Amino acid sequence: MATSAKARRATHGLSKDQLVAAYRTMLLSRRLDDKEIQLKRQNKIFFQISGAGHEAVLTAAGLVFKPSYDWFYMYYRDRALCLQLGMTGAEMLYSAVGAAVDPNSGGRQMPSHWGHKKLNIVSTSSPTGTQFLQAVGSAEAVVRAKTAGLTEGFEKDEVVFVSTGDGTTSQGEFWESLNTACNLKLPVVYLVEDNGYAISVPVEVNTAGGSISKLVTGFPDLKIIEVDGCDLLASYEAMQQAVSYARERKGPALVHAKVIRPYSHSLSDDEVMYRPDAEREADAARDPITNYPKWLVAEGYATQTEIDAIQAAVDAEVLAATDDALAQPQPAPETAAFAVYSPDVDPTSEQFDTEDDPKFSGEPTTMVDLLNACMKDEMRRDPRIVMFGEDVADVSREEYLGKVKGKGGVFKVTWGLQKEFGGNRVYNTPLAEANILGRAIGMAVRGFKPVVEVQFFDYIWTAYMQLRDELATMRWRSNNMFTAPVVVRTTYGGYIRGAIYHSQTGASLFTHCPGLRVVCPSNALDANGLLRTAIRGDDPVIFLEHKHLYRQTYNKGAYPGPNFMIPFGKAKVVKEGSDVTVVTYGATVQRALVAAKQVEEEKGIKVEVIDLRTLSPWDQETVYASARKTGRVIVAYEDSISWGYGAEIAARIADDCFAWLDAPVRRVASMDTFVGYAPSLEDEILPQIADFTKAYEEIVAF
Repeated sequence: MATSAKARRATHGLSKDQLVAAYRTMLLSRRLDDKEIQLKRQNKIFFQISGAGHEAVLTAAGLVFKPSYDWFYMYYRDRALCLQLGMTGAEMLYSAVGAAVDPNSGGRQMPSHWGHKKLNIVSTSSPTGTQFLQAVGSAEAVVRAKTAGLTEGFEKDEVVFVSTGDGTTSQGEFWESLNTACNLKLPVVYLVEDNGYAISVPVEVNTAGGSISKLVTGFPDLKIIEVDGCDLLASYEAMQQAVSYARERKGPALVHAKVIRPYSHSLSDDEVMYRPDAEREADAARDPITNYPKWLVAEGYATQTEIDAIQAAVDAEVLAATDDALAQPQPAPETAAFAVYSPDVDPTSEQFDTEDDPKFSGEPTTMVDLLNACMKDEMRRDPRIVMFGEDVADVSREEYLGKVKGKGGVFKVTWGLQKEFGGNRVYNTPLAEANILGRAIGMAVRGFKPVVEVQFFDYIWTAYMQLRDELATMRWRSNNMFTAPVVVRTTYGGYIRGAIYHSQTGASLFTHCPGLRVVCPSNALDANGLLRTAIRGDDPVIFLEHKHLYRQTYNKGAYPGPNFMIPFGKAKVVKEGSDVTVVTYGATVQRALVAAKQVEEEKGIKVEVIDLRTLSPWDQETVYASARKTGRVIVAYEDSISWGYGAEIAARIADDCFAWLDAPVRRVASMDTFVGYAPSLEDEILPQIADFTKAYEEIVAF
């Protein structure tokens, strides 16, 4: 049968073979969904969520993008795109059964959480919306690499793809990402796969006016295209326009594709409960798996015999892949902890221990100055280090450099960095903590080393999703295929009359997260050495800088040279003693020391003070040795006394050192309330020197 002239015009340059192969991809995607549903009902797999109804626009996208060239941040319905890019049906079923050979995650993630190192498909996670900012960060890396002359790991005109369902566009991170993508004219293509529902909630409830493409029209340089996502050829044309726009560096593009959802949201959902038959039948009438092969036959691109042969071949492929997947071994139990942290770079090792050989120069100076010096050293050493956050630059309008003193952070820790390294490496961000962290993750995945600042720990909570669910898990959930070694600097703690919102602590909320290293130095020299280790390591780090300690005179230190490092997990005995051990960190170290000297002079009580320096990992060996020596242990920390970091340390000491203890482990910490502004309140709430002296005397008397 000859094809019509109209049909030939509508194919937009796709060959007959490409058109027919596209049907095979779409059908394979649907059949894999069907097979997984069957396996779930047979209790052979444990979860299923389908991409049914989305196949046409996703296959079209795969025909336009370049696998292993462009980069991809997907969501769980993107099965057809993965297939078109080169992932196999067998690889998808390996994920469904949780096989060790699963290239998506090694059996660590649920099915349809796509990830493929060779295809540049960055590990997908369950929290919907977190991918937007990471995609923007990945695209930002492309632009900044070009400006910096960095070529390794980057293609000349690559584009970053990010997809979402219509419901997820309600997330704030979607809007934050558009703000940055448009502001920086980044090469990002958004695909909104609008099937009309977010689980059971219809689009008009989620989106004002019922159309996300209409809602975002005010963003500058954003190309917006609406398309019938069930029409492969229309979708192909739309994706071509969007990708070309981004490749030409005109700005980001957003394709709003109207698709269908012929199956329930997932197998835990039953759409019959909230969708009437008429609506479901209307969806069925648009199903590309039914309509597209009819078009191929009608326009002469395939015969019915050829269509039947494709169907038979796909069914056979799915059966063979199923048998293969079910025969694959599960991950070995002993691999459960693999890649929680870098298996190649150990920040606790001797490689990072130059503490005993400093190259001191200059007069002692503050923690602010030595942190600044460390960052300058490291940026001179490594051109892939970038620093950004709220107010971190000297000035956003670079034409003002040299005309004004420059800000360099609210505490001046990053002052002068932009002047030396330029605005491509040191720059300000919007006042949006999730934006900072999400972009940092995207850049880190691409090989940059972001050292970012969250201005106050008190405001880190909007970034907690990115920190806990994304940053901490990236290496583990991808089975070491993707890494994001971001250093997150943030100011911490009280003793500054900062009240509720400038005095917060909560280290335990991060030490509780596997995959994160947590550091809290008490003095300038340690801050310099620990920050250098954090930057040169290969794991994400939460670096807690206590505001009260920034400019104290008692904790000053001389500049130790550009290679001074302190390994993680190495505590310091800052005062030796024989009667009591106090384990502490941060601003309570000095209070513990003052109290220790006081009780030794007045009571003859000899207190051994241990500064942990790093909270995760912590130096169990040094603490336990001291506990066995003194038989009495106090754990002191600025967090609230209940459920805090110190409570875990106390429990571990009680468990492992019980035989050597002559008294119960005691805690000195803040009250279980918020920090008040009035000095009388703050002094009562936070641990003071008197609290330490009382604890020393009482535990010795036990």
